[in-house]
Amino acid sequence: MNREQLAEHMEATIRTYFDGCNEADVEKMAACFTPDAVHYFPPGMYGGAWRGNTTIGENWAHFVATKGSAWTIDRLVTIPESHEAVIEWTHYKTAEATILRGDEWYVFDPDSGLITEIRAYYASPVDRSRPELRLEDFDYAGRGYHLECPVVRPHASQ
Repeated sequence: MNREQLAEHMEATIRTYFDGCNEADVEKMAACFTPDAVHYFPPGMYGGAWRGNTTIGENWAHFVATKGSAWTIDRLVTIPESHEAVIEWTHYKTAEATILRGDEWYVFDPDSGLITEIRAYYASPVDRSRPELRLEDFDYAGRGYHLECPVVRPHASQ
């Protein structure tokens, strides 16, 4: 696939996944992912990372049935060169009269074109009881993320 075709494929896969979410169609959702896909969440949300394409589909279908969940994609950007995409979304939990907003980073398998990973970031208040706000179970060190402040910048109280 050329760059444009790959970008279109990635967008279509994400939109099909969201259609499956809104339809509570487990098979449709699962077909968008590699079998070993992982969906990461912030700490304390949804019991940690969901592992496996069927698990991801079953869990979202359960949310539709129990929370009246529905989703929109508000913005979508693809990065074909690295097989990644990012979206902004809105999650309506109609049974709870709750609206969640956030972003997700998608990683695609270059061979199959399926989603291998989603990292979800929620727009929410800072949890001051945690010294580090991070995705639960995500290997920041192993992925090469910075683990320390890049400059010496002590607080005035120190």
